Amino acid sequence: MKKGFSFVVLLIICGFLLSFINTTTNPEIAIGTSIPLGNDKLKDVSGKLLSLNEIKTTKGLLVIFSANTCPYVKMYAERIKLITDYCAQNNIGCVLVNSNEDQRKDDDSFDEMIKFSKENKITCAHIIDVSSKMADAFGATKTPQCFLFNQKELVYKGTIDDNIRDANEVKAAYLKNAIDALLKKEKPSVQETKAIGCMIKRVE
Repeated sequence: MKKGFSFVVLLIICGFLLSFINTTTNPEIAIGTSIPLGNDKLKDVSGKLLSLNEIKTTKGLLVIFSANTCPYVKMYAERIKLITDYCAQNNIGCVLVNSNEDQRKDDDSFDEMIKFSKENKITCAHIIDVSSKMADAFGATKTPQCFLFNQKELVYKGTIDDNIRDANEVKAAYLKNAIDALLKKEKPSVQETKAIGCMIKRVE
């Protein structure tokens, strides 16, 4: 009886530990953190090598971890287009980061990233994160997952809004509200939300 109980407990503990495998070894960066790896150069779909500090403007920077075929990214595609255009209109730097290193030979290859930007009319930077190095530095685990910085530090992180499936039913536009607060040089009323989406596909 005791042996059986011990075996069940062991299985539960193993399952708990395994749940952390294939995510990230680093915790998600905290509000108030400066841009991680800000000077590291990554390849953009334009062919240029860009750093986050080069993409950032005097007003700030929006980083969205994305993927080409993630169903959640597809549901948010039009809103991602609108929010990245809104950033451009208001002189806020913006970049999509593809960290799905385990799918480089398939759906998340550089060529597919170029196609994704063209099909969705994305005009902001769209960079390839080799070895998921940027995702690890941010502690990012999902797509889409958003990190908004002012000129100095992180002011919002999490999801885009409160309704994945229907933009018309959104009641809390977390990211848009955070951007508006940034433009007013105010602290967003909501600074952290839970990112919901596909897991970033890191190489084992």
